[in-house]
Amino acid sequence: MGIVDEDIARVRESTDIVAVVSGYTQLKRVGQRWSGLCPFHNEKSPSFSVNQAEGLYHCFGCKASGDAITFVREVEHLDFPGAVEWLAAKAGITLRYTQKDESEQRRRSTRLYELTERACDWYHERLRGAPDAAAARAYLRSRGFDSDEVAHYRLGWAPDDWDQLVRSLDASREDVEATGLGFVNKRNRMQDFFRGRILFPIFDERDRVIGFGGRKLPDADGPKYQNSRDNVLYNKSKALYAINWAKADAVTHNEILVCEGYTDVIGFSRAGVTRAVATCGTALTEDHVRILKRFTRNVVLAYDADEAGQSAAERVYAWEQAHDIQVSVVELPPGSDPDELARSDPEALRAAVGAARPFLEFRVSRVLASGDLTHAEGRARVAESALEVVAEHPDPLVRDQYVMQLADTTRIDPTRLRERLDQIRRSPRPARAEPAPRRRFDVVDEPAEERTAPRLPKLGDGVEREALRLAVSSPEVAAPFLDEDFFRHPTARAALEVLLRSDTLAEAISQAPTEVGELLAELAVEEVRSEPTDVLARFASEVGRRELIELEAEARASSDPLAYSDPVAWLKVTLDELRHPRAEVETVTQLLAFLRERTRR
Repeated sequence: MGIVDEDIARVRESTDIVAVVSGYTQLKRVGQRWSGLCPFHNEKSPSFSVNQAEGLYHCFGCKASGDAITFVREVEHLDFPGAVEWLAAKAGITLRYTQKDESEQRRRSTRLYELTERACDWYHERLRGAPDAAAARAYLRSRGFDSDEVAHYRLGWAPDDWDQLVRSLDASREDVEATGLGFVNKRNRMQDFFRGRILFPIFDERDRVIGFGGRKLPDADGPKYQNSRDNVLYNKSKALYAINWAKADAVTHNEILVCEGYTDVIGFSRAGVTRAVATCGTALTEDHVRILKRFTRNVVLAYDADEAGQSAAERVYAWEQAHDIQVSVVELPPGSDPDELARSDPEALRAAVGAARPFLEFRVSRVLASGDLTHAEGRARVAESALEVVAEHPDPLVRDQYVMQLADTTRIDPTRLRERLDQIRRSPRPARAEPAPRRRFDVVDEPAEERTAPRLPKLGDGVEREALRLAVSSPEVAAPFLDEDFFRHPTARAALEVLLRSDTLAEAISQAPTEVGELLAELAVEEVRSEPTDVLARFASEVGRRELIELEAEARASSDPLAYSDPVAWLKVTLDELRHPRAEVETVTQLLAFLRERTRR
């Protein structure tokens, strides 16, 4: 079952491997070969070599090798047929399949993509010439869009009517609903999903239309933005607006910017920064990170400064460790966004991108900027707040760098700061949000109880939440493995503690602090998407990686570093075993037992 062998051979013969690889890393000719940095692992000196004549590549660092099909499979995370189809589309080759059922599935996929492409063209033509789109054209002109930009981004207009699009497409109900372009209303008639909105088409990395983002006109009713619903082609947790345009510049500059909205992306492009993407009505997810990592390991958040500073640190640090990326933050002038700044001061926008700072540095700098460093009491308060932010970072070497910087800034002995940092990490306090400028409509007089009893921080997505969800849904499975000392997030620690001492979930919710009870109630109704063994393996890996960092740091500081060689070696081997998709339960059990013993010393 698959693609006809003859067609696979045609795809290989028609593909220029240098052109394909150059979309992901820069190549330079060296004699009869091409060389560049390997797209599959971090390196500073080129070890990736391409033989254009034979259509093969090999990395002398990580040993990755193969032909163009293998390369596309690895870099795009596709199966073999998907990689062949990816290359066939680039070469204009129509593929044949060995079985009828598979041919039908592929034909349906092709048909759906053709349908969204036709819809995109239809919406675009409506915007360009339809009388009812006059207000939309005027609005876009007022926002600085010219005809070239409208054409480049293929902007469209959805008329404020019931079914003009679905009637013009002349497609089956099943296909229209599968693409999210329409739905069956209460009268059992097909109806357009988008009505009375300017549309921003959303493409995948292969330049295929997968969905749309709709923006209402200023005086219209309804929510400001409406995105396609999740469907066969579109998943908001994986979709990134403008990834098709941004990926080449991301490879060239070895970084990619993540914005909040479509117009922010276009604003960056106007300022000459064409490596920006936007999430589609959702926060950045781990699936997004996996996609971004295909093109660069440097992810730069270009959100509103307050929002970026208050993002879930645990989630960002977990991504940095699990996916070998670095997250930085662009700080824009207060009250501005990329779209506005691109029109008023594009040079300032470019400078802000160039001055992006690592996530932790950004957060610490906001704490320092909010405090009063002119007297001893102010410096002590600032040091305490900054240490609570630094304590969240999993790398002891990184933490110590910030301790030394704080010592210089606050004039406090670094030894005292290290002692206080250790205390905070052993008994973490509820996290403080980075101070933000008070806005005009902020409430000034909070209730006294809120001032004296701050809420525990909200637990975001991540492996700790997955482990807690398992503890709620299958306590008999999770209880023998989990220990509150394994959890870094204070709310997660508190939640597991109350679960373990309660006979029922209802009892745990009733006895828990408000925020912990709310979390347990959320977990009780969330869908369990992973096998228990997989959750425990990922959780054990996360805790194990943290412990490995601590062990290696202790070894470096010890007078007898060889005493640490056995546990370090065992931990590395065990963590490597857990990288396999189906790790053995015994391996997970052994690792968690080892970690439990370490945490209780």
